[in-house]
Amino acid sequence: MKLDELTKGLFKYNPIFYLLLGLCPLLAVSTRVDNALGMSLAVLFVLVGSNVIISLLRQWIPPEVRIPCFIVVIASFVTIVDLFMYGYAPDLHERLGIYVPLIVVNCIILGRAEAFASKKSVSHSLLDGIGMGIGFMLGIVAIASVREVLSTGAMTIFGYTVIPGLTQTPAMVMLLPPGAFFTIAIIMALINYTTIRRARRR
Repeated sequence: MKLDELTKGLFKYNPIFYLLLGLCPLLAVSTRVDNALGMSLAVLFVLVGSNVIISLLRQWIPPEVRIPCFIVVIASFVTIVDLFMYGYAPDLHERLGIYVPLIVVNCIILGRAEAFASKKSVSHSLLDGIGMGIGFMLGIVAIASVREVLSTGAMTIFGYTVIPGLTQTPAMVMLLPPGAFFTIAIIMALINYTTIRRARRR
């Protein structure tokens, strides 16, 4: 079913917690929720656009040069995102820095182009791109929420208090890559625990 192509990237085959792809930008930009949202929206746009174009051109792309062709398509969409951020969100563009151009070699996007879009129809590739993009967004925003709350100690996100009346000593390790790995490991453990319990109940 086409709906499966949309939903598989959200939970069952989440690119972060199941496929473990795209971790390089995740480690760097998931210290703040606004950075995570900006990066995930950029990845979503590039993933959907490249999936559709590659699916449209799959019959005309020679197998011998498919990877360079995929990179050219992906780089075109990354350039659009980079210029858009530079013009309309310069502060976000400055904070994300080199990680916006590096979307070109993001394993999620290149992997979906090679494994899916180059073999499937446009409609399936579109849904796959949307599902995987939103799955990446859910993952990176969840990680950024935990890291921002614990690293600031203020228990706030976007100025809203998460736990009223509670403050803590900032955990500076959450600003570093080990903090991201700790957060990913804990969330993956919770997901696996929930999955195993559901399977046992059946």
